[in-house]
Amino acid sequence: MRVPLDRVARPGRLLVLVALVSIAAPTLLEASADGARQKDVLVLYSTRRDAQIAVVGDREIPRILEQGLPDGLDYYSEFIDRARFPDPEYHRAFANFLVLKYRGQPFDLVIAINDLALDFVVEYREELFAGTPIVFFSGDRSPRRPANATGITSETNLHDTIAFAVEVQPDVRHVFVVNGSDLVDGNFEKLARAQLKPFESRLDVAYLSGLTTKALEAKLRSLPDHSLVYYLIVDRDGAGENFDPLVYLDRVAAVATAPVYSWVDSALGHDIVGGSLKNQAAEAHAVGELALRVLRGEPADGIPVASADLNVRQVDWRQLRRWGIREARVPAGTFVRFREPSPWDRYRGYIVAAVALLLIQSALIAGLLIQRSLRQQAEAAARASAAQVRASYERIRDLGRRLLSAQEDERTRIARELHDDLSQHMTVLSIDLHLLRQERESPAAEQLMDQALARAQTVAAQLRNLSHRLHPANLRLIGLVPALTGLVRELSTSELSITMSHDAVRPLPDDVTLCLFRIAQEALHNAVKHSGAREVSIALTSSDGAVVLRVVDNGVGFDVQTARRGLGLISMAERVEHVGGNLDIRSRPGAGTQLEVTVSLKAVASEAQAV
Repeated sequence: MRVPLDRVARPGRLLVLVALVSIAAPTLLEASADGARQKDVLVLYSTRRDAQIAVVGDREIPRILEQGLPDGLDYYSEFIDRARFPDPEYHRAFANFLVLKYRGQPFDLVIAINDLALDFVVEYREELFAGTPIVFFSGDRSPRRPANATGITSETNLHDTIAFAVEVQPDVRHVFVVNGSDLVDGNFEKLARAQLKPFESRLDVAYLSGLTTKALEAKLRSLPDHSLVYYLIVDRDGAGENFDPLVYLDRVAAVATAPVYSWVDSALGHDIVGGSLKNQAAEAHAVGELALRVLRGEPADGIPVASADLNVRQVDWRQLRRWGIREARVPAGTFVRFREPSPWDRYRGYIVAAVALLLIQSALIAGLLIQRSLRQQAEAAARASAAQVRASYERIRDLGRRLLSAQEDERTRIARELHDDLSQHMTVLSIDLHLLRQERESPAAEQLMDQALARAQTVAAQLRNLSHRLHPANLRLIGLVPALTGLVRELSTSELSITMSHDAVRPLPDDVTLCLFRIAQEALHNAVKHSGAREVSIALTSSDGAVVLRVVDNGVGFDVQTARRGLGLISMAERVEHVGGNLDIRSRPGAGTQLEVTVSLKAVASEAQAV
């Protein structure tokens, strides 16, 4: 909560203020009772309410304290009328006002900003703030330190601004110091005369103090060459008229025919070139941090008074341009404010993006041209090699076809030799053993003959089956359906039921017939040996110029991706590929197996015609 007061009314109006405070007192007391755990802080400023230090202080000090005090803060600020402060009656009236306004309101801390406020607190300490810790800020190098108090000192530095100005304008010869006529203004002039004395040997320093505004403006309109204006402060001019110091600075800068400098950062932005400027935000921050230490429980007497350098060199870039001062003369480390961005600064992102886009587009165009050339070369090379690839592919297919044909021819030859030679001999051997058995009467010989006869018959049967498997001679004679029927009958057992179904399948080309028979033969043998199936079905159908062979079992199944690397499935795939067909195998562990072969008879006929 903030209860500020700009300045105290004249003694004749004191009764009105007392009445107003009496009315507001109960409300203030209630607020204090409600926030008993909060810290109550009173700040006394040595300036009017609209002074820059008051504006900055009332912004920064509460923020610092509220962040550091978890139980909250009640913040009050009051303002001393510097023009009336020399009057003892004003002291008494202001003290009475505070007594009435804050009656029953204890404070955890009183903060005094600058020397007038510190002098007042020391004068009325026992009456107003007995036992309350004090934190102060003073521009005096050795201020009076009251009991239970600590503070920060920063001597007002008027010297460094002229030193800075001489670096920026080395040709300067005349310095005109502008100052007001009240007590505070007089103190500033005394300080300036002491601090600027070292420059008087090479500069003509003139003090324009206590002039009327009209006389001062006339003087500033006719300044000699190589001059500068040093504005200190004007609260009251020589005619006794009061002014806001910053508003008065605007009038000075508007009429002066030489660059204007100052000593405090609140003047920056009011048409001054710059200077070594006191940083008032840093002042408020330092006071707030010190006050927070005391409010957290540190004894004020135990914290030594610290000295701080709050001046920062700063310039207004616009004023450098106005007065033709080269920026290269500005000392390193100086903050340049209000710089108007150049086209590069303002549009740097767009310029960089445009240049980057242009470079990227150029690179893309060059890349596209190179790619086009490379693509044309690649297309020419591809066209040149396409015929070779096609020829190689046809040769490979023809070689594969001839290999399969040679394989079947070799199987036929082996089967014929087995059937016509070994099988005949085994038959004759069986007959001879049978005759031998009839002629011998010995029981042991008879048993031996029976065993030899059985072995010979078994060998003859296996040779006959092997011959049929190598090359089913009746395949071309009786056709695919009867051959598959015989294969089903041959492989069916009591533990494995094999069924076959078919529709009216027209006669097929020999290579298609052989392909389908071999695939069915391989599939049935796999089912018998590996699947553990109880039932197997074979279906042979034809439709739309294609013949379809489907073999399905209810066995254990397998992983198709792994099994495709097996020799049996590779052989099936090669056979189907050579007749232009498609092989589809569907299986997974525990779900049986379905094998389906589809051969287009139109494609077979076209390929045969081409061959």
